[in-house]
This record gives sequence, structure tokens and C-alpha cells, in this order.
Amino acid sequence: MPLHRGAHPEQDEPSDERRRLALNPFYGEADPTAAMHTAPPRHRLPDGPLPPLTAYRLVHDELMLDGNSRLNLATFVTTWMEPQADVLMSECRDKNMIDKDEYPRTAELERRCVAMLADLWNAPDPRTAVGCSTTGSSEACMLAGMALKRRWTRRNADRYPAKAKPNLVMGVNVQVCWEKFCDFWEVEARQVPMEGDRFHLDPQAAVELCDENTIGVIGILGSTFDGSYEPIAELCAALDALQERTGLDVPVHVDGASGAMVAPFLDPDLEWDFRLPRVASINTSGHKYGLVYPGVGWVLWRAAEALPEELVFRVNYLGGEMPTFALNFSRPGAQVVAQYYTFLRLGHEGYRAVQQASRDVACGLACAVEELGDFRLLTRGDQLPVFAFTTKDDVHAYDVFDVSRRLRERGWLVPAYTFPADRQDLSVLRVVCRNGFSSNLAELLIEDLKLLLPELRSQRHPLSQDRPAPTAFHH
Repeated sequence: MPLHRGAHPEQDEPSDERRRLALNPFYGEADPTAAMHTAPPRHRLPDGPLPPLTAYRLVHDELMLDGNSRLNLATFVTTWMEPQADVLMSECRDKNMIDKDEYPRTAELERRCVAMLADLWNAPDPRTAVGCSTTGSSEACMLAGMALKRRWTRRNADRYPAKAKPNLVMGVNVQVCWEKFCDFWEVEARQVPMEGDRFHLDPQAAVELCDENTIGVIGILGSTFDGSYEPIAELCAALDALQERTGLDVPVHVDGASGAMVAPFLDPDLEWDFRLPRVASINTSGHKYGLVYPGVGWVLWRAAEALPEELVFRVNYLGGEMPTFALNFSRPGAQVVAQYYTFLRLGHEGYRAVQQASRDVACGLACAVEELGDFRLLTRGDQLPVFAFTTKDDVHAYDVFDVSRRLRERGWLVPAYTFPADRQDLSVLRVVCRNGFSSNLAELLIEDLKLLLPELRSQRHPLSQDRPAPTAFHH
């Protein structure tokens, strides 16, 4: 999450007169003028309490300036759930799900979700696979990385930490949480650069970066840059060949933040999961294509021996002994309950229908964008329901940043960003199609693009001034 600073010195508190006028007089519950004297300061605690309705309306009014989440085509995060899920989440938001002794049924629902995912991802024996919920896929990645490092440390106890520094191999397109992991846990990040029209990890290039200090290789099932799957099976085959040649046994972790909840339903024959013996662990975001509101992720290991026992804490706390591996020790049960509700509500066929609809919308929208004539597609939405596109070489009047800015004026949040090292010359727009983004909304987006294109084409040159500033979205 972003690091927020406190009040800036140059930002003075509003004057008493401005604060007097900050609230509608009718917000005063008994006296219509009362609220005009109680608007609180912005950067320090108020001297006293406000009526609850006044406080609500003050916060509510300011939040109206946020974007419309349903029109946010930058984020992978779920922006719509059924009213019944809302009710369940409201009923469970006060439960600290880590307290498994006090809330045993919530703990049981978490256990069932892990078992369902183990079965979905073809664990050799779903009964022996282990896993847990997290606050999101970023925490799940941290836990998976910790397990990889601890397993490597065990094998190299005679060399670490005195002589050996662990490294982790990944594509330069990984989500930023992997860079954080390497920084926080003192692991060298070895990144495979992009090259030409290859925008993710190349298996052979990854193998060439591996050595005796490699704790694992990260494969991404659904790159945030363009929505494409990395070739996990080819990566595992290349690492199998490396082991035959050198004896190095390097495990693979699959970051399936989005794709692990899409591929099992739409691409059942694609081998990327625990069917591949070299895949030691998998993570996903329940709050992305798992179809749950923000706040839940999952990480699973193919068998108990893949998760070092010493990383699992058994704490006698809050009424009983509880095994825990997650980084957080206080977390509401609402999102886990909502995940189980969604699994129960949709089943395999329901998930297939929802994800297929999102893919169909993405593919149709990508074709419509291509037919406009000004844009070149990098991907078409036929893996993740996500596609990226850029302006054609003969378009000089505007660039992708102009398109993003003009669409924002009409309420659409479509990110524009540059690619990382070795392809920083490439700037793209990316569209994420989620459940709730219908073909009707896609048609409205195309209509707005058509309305904007004549104005964009009439520009003398792109209006973007600060080219180094745009960076990739990692939602």
C-alpha cells in the first residue's frame, strides 16, 4: 500500500470561517445551525465528538471525489458482489479469524477453501496439501518466498550466511511485491529482461541465471503488464534439464494472483499447477478473479514437506493453541467467509461462466479497439481477460498518455504506462475486464474513444510533457 505522509507544512488548516461553511446547515440533527460551528480540523483530532450522522456525511461528501470503481479499468480487484455476500461480510466483519478457538466455524470455512483450491490446482493429494488465507496475493507471495528461502537455507546450512547469498530468479515483469520480498528478506533478485516482443520470462534465460544459491524461480500466470501467461510447463522442463546436467534442484513458485482463478476454468488442459512436480507452491488473489472484495489471498504448498515446519507457529493465545503462518495476527473473517460463499454459490460451472464472459468481453473489446485503426494490440484478452495496446507507428499527433487523460475526463480510468528495462521505449494502455464489466459498458467505452479520436488526431503533437513519470500499474 502507498506510504502516506502527514500534513504538509505548506498546507495551512482552513480558516475558522471556511470551517464554519464546510458543512450543510441541515447536517445539524436538532439545530440546523449546530453543524456550522462543529466542522472538525483536518490534521489534528477534534476537541470533541460529532454526531454520528454529521461525521458520516462529512466523510461521505469528500469520498464523492473518488473515481467510480466500476469504471476503473486499471484495477484487477473485484468491484461488485451480490447483496447476499454484502450481508455475510457485514455479519462477520467483527470476527478476528485468527482466533480459531473462538470462531471455529470461520476457521472451518478457511480450511474448506484451502481444500477446494488444492483440488482445483491438482495437488497430488488434496488432503495433504497445506495452505492458508492472507490479506492478499502480496502477503501470499511473501510467505511463499520465505518458505523457498528456508528450504534452501536448510540445504546450505554449511555455507549460509557466511559464504552464500541466496537469489531468486524472475522476469522483470513481476509484481512489485517480489522486489519487496527480495529487499526485506535479503535475497538477490535476478531478473530476466524483456526482449523484442517477448514481454515476460524466457525459460532458458531464467535457467542461465540459476546457480547453487538460487532458492527458486517465479513463474507468473497472468502478467500485470499485458495479461499474458508465462510458459510454466516450459520453465519446469528447462529446470528439469538443468538438474539432469548439474544436479541443481530448483523449485518453482507460481504467482497466480489472477490466472490461478482463470486458467482452471477456461484452460483446463494447460499445465501450470501441481501437475508439474517442480511446482512447489502457488498463490492467488481471492479479491481479483476469485471474485471477492479486497482483503483476501491464498497460498498453497503441494505437500506439508514443502512448508518448513519451523515457520509454522503454534500459539497458545485467545483460548487455544493455533497454528499460524500468516504475517498478520488480527484479520477480519469477512473476506474468507465471502470467498467460501462465492465458491459455494458458483461452483465450477458458475466460475467457468463468469470468467468466460469476462474473456469474451475482453476479446470483443480488443477487436473493437483494433478496428479503430489508430492502435496496435500487444495482447488480445484471450488468456487473462486483459489486453494491452499502443498507438501505431504512424500516429504522431497524440500518445497513450493523451488517450488515458481524455478518457478520464469521461469517467474511465484506463492506465497508460511505460514498460520496464530494455523496453522502456514502449508505452501502452491496458484494459482489465472483470465481472460486472459488461458488453454494454464496453460499447460505451468504444463510443467515447470514437468521440475523442478526432480531437486527438487534430493535435499538433502529444501533450504529455513528463515522460519519465508514468510507471506500470501493479494492481
